[in-house]
Amino acid sequence: MRNTSMIKRLLQVFTLITLLPLAFSSYAQIERYVAGTHYTELRAPVNTKDSAKVEVLEAFWYGCSHCFSFEPLIVDWESNITDDVDFVRFPAIWNGLMKIHAQVYYTAEALDAVEVLHEPVFSAINLEGNRLQNESQIGDLFAEHGVDRDKFEAAFNSFSVRAKINQAEKRMQDYEIRSTPNMIVNGKYLVTTGASVRTQQEMLEVVDFLVQKERMLLGNSGE
Repeated sequence: MRNTSMIKRLLQVFTLITLLPLAFSSYAQIERYVAGTHYTELRAPVNTKDSAKVEVLEAFWYGCSHCFSFEPLIVDWESNITDDVDFVRFPAIWNGLMKIHAQVYYTAEALDAVEVLHEPVFSAINLEGNRLQNESQIGDLFAEHGVDRDKFEAAFNSFSVRAKINQAEKRMQDYEIRSTPNMIVNGKYLVTTGASVRTQQEMLEVVDFLVQKERMLLGNSGE
């Protein structure tokens, strides 16, 4: 009996020693990114479009060179997300030109032409020196990519597009956005580059970490 008891204790000790590294590894993974250091918890959560999914929002500006360089990364990231993640583009606004560029985005959205025009708008501003400052310049670009001029003008000046711009201006305060590109995860967390998140790629790694955090809360499998 004594030998049996001793063997059991030895097995228990061996099991504990074996599992400890795994436990510390899991803990380290959970604590890899920390609120207040790698991301910011918003003061008040912002409603998302679909509460059954984890929303990832990209705050961008067409005139931002950092957003332009981020675009290939975010396109690649979006191509690999699972069905339980909802990716949303959000044109940031804090001056008049950004408001016009937000109008460009929402006009393309209203015409179901974001996939056609998103990259050309970035390229026109960042590579070709066309700042797209007025309706005429914007209309020319839309026309170059197959959008009927009359349909463009109707959408560009529509009540629905202007309503979305007004809503975006309010959301800027809710999201606490001060720069671009920024990422908002599930209306709760703001992720930016900075001293602790040095690259845009790492920003996306923090986003993935927070998506998993929210996924666990929702009970989703991530498939």
